[in-house]
Amino acid sequence: MMSDQSTQPQGSWHWNAVSRHLLIEAPKGGDLSDLAGQWSIDAIEQMFEGLSRGRLAQAFSTSEGPVRCDLRLSSGADIHLVGAFVGEEDAHGMLLAGNEFADIDPSDLQPGPDLYPVFQPIISLGSGRIAGFEALARWDDGELRNPPSRYEDEALASNMLIRSAETLSKMRELSGRSDLFMHVNLTARDLARSTLPALVEALMQGYDLPEKALRIELTEQAALRDESHALAAVMALKAVGAGLVLDDFGTGHSSFAWLADFPADSLKVDHGLTRRLGQHRTDTILGTLTLLAARLDMTTTAEGVEHKDDATKLRSLGFDYAQGFAFARPMEEAAALAFLTA
Repeated sequence: MMSDQSTQPQGSWHWNAVSRHLLIEAPKGGDLSDLAGQWSIDAIEQMFEGLSRGRLAQAFSTSEGPVRCDLRLSSGADIHLVGAFVGEEDAHGMLLAGNEFADIDPSDLQPGPDLYPVFQPIISLGSGRIAGFEALARWDDGELRNPPSRYEDEALASNMLIRSAETLSKMRELSGRSDLFMHVNLTARDLARSTLPALVEALMQGYDLPEKALRIELTEQAALRDESHALAAVMALKAVGAGLVLDDFGTGHSSFAWLADFPADSLKVDHGLTRRLGQHRTDTILGTLTLLAARLDMTTTAEGVEHKDDATKLRSLGFDYAQGFAFARPMEEAAALAFLTA
């Protein structure tokens, strides 16, 4: 299990390749408050012990992909920069303090007994086959199983990730499908409270899941409550191999500036748009969204689909996947496994 010395979030960082400066945001009075500010590589390296010097320059020597850099301060404290590049000039991520990411044995992390996840299939519109599932939390209140009402439960995110990774591993083994993926929803509160990168990395390694098999869904509205922290957190998740899905796109702000910054692998278009399928203006908007996503190397999922006949239309508009009652309702693990292998 995770020890008391496991890594803990202590702030965020932003690297700009043009100015070659590293901006670190760390809370006043925190363990790493002395690192707060804007640094050149040469200047901040004076804070490191000898063997750590040169690692930052190497970590930022490329302009794409994940960033993982383990450092030791002159004081003897260990810190870690975990994140990823957005474009060629900027990288963002989380600043962690503590030992190396803890080795977590998933069998030692037992989810709460009242958590009852269900799984809804996500259908490939190209092949008509199941491409993956979305894990949805339910609570066992004795006689009835309902959607969760107590979102203040800090264990919800880790519990759902544990159950989802375990179920996905079973699905891949029983079906022989190495391409299956699982979506798990997180909130802004989850990103702020949990040492999620360490947990996600340990689950993916423990269950031998490939990159992007475990995909984190995050709504723009939740992320914008603390945009800088959310961006740092999702960059760290991307760095450890999680896929990222921007959920409920088409509602609220749907900011293109946020879409430019958020390193999403996929968009899920809200049912508020997909239920208007067939209207000229709506179809034009949907077709434009899928074209935009494709140009950004992102896949698209239409959620809330209630009629199977809509599958052809959605495919013609460029959608990759569809999800909704037209295909299957959320189901227990056993039923999902049977549905997958039928």
